[in-house]
Amino acid sequence: MKLSLRLSTIAAYIPSGSKVADIGTDHAYLPVYLVKQGICPGVIAADIHNAPFQSALRTVESFCLGDKISVRLGDGLKVLRPGEVETIVIAGMGGNTMEQIFSRAPEVIKDVRRLVLQPMTDTEKIREWLWANGWILLDEDLVAEDGKLYEFLVAEPGREQPKDSLIGPRLIEKRHPLLTKLLEQKEKQLAGILAGVSKSTDSSTRAQIGELQEQLEKIEKVKKWLTAEQSAN
Repeated sequence: MKLSLRLSTIAAYIPSGSKVADIGTDHAYLPVYLVKQGICPGVIAADIHNAPFQSALRTVESFCLGDKISVRLGDGLKVLRPGEVETIVIAGMGGNTMEQIFSRAPEVIKDVRRLVLQPMTDTEKIREWLWANGWILLDEDLVAEDGKLYEFLVAEPGREQPKDSLIGPRLIEKRHPLLTKLLEQKEKQLAGILAGVSKSTDSSTRAQIGELQEQLEKIEKVKKWLTAEQSAN
């Protein structure tokens, strides 16, 4: 099975031999790949919605992997027993949704050794949650596919001094080649929000305006630093 670049990036962060749960599995392409490639002896593929759950069942059955991939219908990590998996993958959801999934199953998350996350929105909130709940950011990555830019976070248990959550510290450290593109994308989004908020006459929006301006200044600072680094090299 040939995976998309997005899913193959996730697969590359799965430790060999790890027991994995793919939460929000959709068609279960990732679980099938992990088993077929011999990366994982078995995978739990779960989804909260019946349609993708049925799609996952069909995919697993078509590859005759029902003995190695357990397809489950249920809400987030509630489909898992404590200690049942070592690695959890959650991809294609918003950061707020991921945070809710974690908070609803603390007894499961406490036994996990690695999180591989690909949030579609609110990535900074996931970073803040990880730092506040005893996780370190082991790595971060960016992938451009089909006109979209995807962020990836890889976390393991540990204590790390919280950093600015707006831009991935690991992305900055390794001067990721797509970081400038990410900064420009965030800058455009924040500028659009700021333009809308600035039209409001509500005094309660002043704090939000100040926060947005501060975030834009941070982005500009990192962009200038990257430009200087590139010029020096």
